[in-house]
Amino acid sequence: MATRLTWIQEKKLQNCLEGKFSLLYKASVHGFTAENLFRICSCQGPTLIVIYSSDHLLGIYIPQNDKNKTRVSCILFAFNETEILGCEIGPWNLEDYFYRNSEKTELLIDLLEKKVTMSLNTVKKLKLPEHQIISFEECEVFRCEDLLDTRKMKGVAKLKESLLSAIRTYKPSRDLVHQIRILLLGPIGAGKSSFFNSVKSVFRGHVTHQALVGSDITGISKQYRTYSIKDGKNGKSLPFILCDSMGLSEEEGLCMDDIPYILKGHVPDRYQFNFMKPITPAHSNYIDFPLLEDKIHCVAFVFDANYIEQLSDEMVAKVKRARREVTKCGVAPVVLLTCVDSMDLITKGDFIDIYKCIPVKLKQEEVHKKLGFALSDILVVSNYTSEWDLDPIKDVLNLSALRQMLWAADDFLEDLPLEETAIREKHLPSVQEKK
Repeated sequence: MATRLTWIQEKKLQNCLEGKFSLLYKASVHGFTAENLFRICSCQGPTLIVIYSSDHLLGIYIPQNDKNKTRVSCILFAFNETEILGCEIGPWNLEDYFYRNSEKTELLIDLLEKKVTMSLNTVKKLKLPEHQIISFEECEVFRCEDLLDTRKMKGVAKLKESLLSAIRTYKPSRDLVHQIRILLLGPIGAGKSSFFNSVKSVFRGHVTHQALVGSDITGISKQYRTYSIKDGKNGKSLPFILCDSMGLSEEEGLCMDDIPYILKGHVPDRYQFNFMKPITPAHSNYIDFPLLEDKIHCVAFVFDANYIEQLSDEMVAKVKRARREVTKCGVAPVVLLTCVDSMDLITKGDFIDIYKCIPVKLKQEEVHKKLGFALSDILVVSNYTSEWDLDPIKDVLNLSALRQMLWAADDFLEDLPLEETAIREKHLPSVQEKK
């Protein structure tokens, strides 16, 4: 049994009512009789009635539907392509909408005749054509449920602990390095520093803001920073390092010629970027003989999901150039889509199965088409920006993406030729002497 609501209609209603819907009754299936509707739908908790006519979609949201016949104020709404117009009516209960009562003249549904009668005042509030009687074709009744019930949240908590354990016990492939280095690249303001803060927050147990975040068009991060994260305040360092870079920009962003030096491990922590020229071996802290552990093992291109379509031709060209440099070094790139929670038609309940959500799929396809990244490498994250408390659903998204990056780094290490894996032992004496 399928609803006649379109996907967009259902998502807009979920946003409006902050719930998800389970279809209980469909008149064309169960019969156009009030008796059948009450038999199936009574005592089901919050209820949504949807009426489909050839020209209109009408709905009544009843916050309480119980055996005590409690009357509560209800929301009547009319739906069109761009907005939902509603008004408060009642206090009524479910049966008041289907049985004639001289005191209840605002709205009456006649299932047998397939007609809805509304008062003129109600019609005006909903901005409908001034026809007080509307013929309809279908009636559906839904049970309204919390987007995230206790059972689902227990599953989220269990998954979070599993991911935390997997990352804490992770060891880089072939034990070639102690920590994986993950470089964050992307346009200014895409959320690179915020992603680091979000990952650190998970392992610290509260929201932190070590990396500065801002909305300045020139970006906040102007230094190359390598962040090692501890497991808890005084715990041991985790097996990865997040490397934050200056953002890409059409003007004063990261110098594109710096990217190969970063990938190959020549750029030291706290190096001050100069958008006019790249680092050179003459720089005082230039790393002459980088070890394998100094190099980048995974690159994450970070984009704000809301601005993928607005990327300029120049920015697209820069991202593609950076991607070519990454591929040339043998590193498999991934994509992080941030700010998905602020996308239109995305609810918190969608985060549990975010990759099945149509708006997210469309964003992934746009990234694939415009920038050439594989769909399987486009990951969704949700950064902490204004929150003060941890959110286990956000944590699961970010930890899942981090685990994917660690696996991508393993692919890089496993694919290294034998001569490359010997670099660490070969250059270790010279590095020590340099120090």
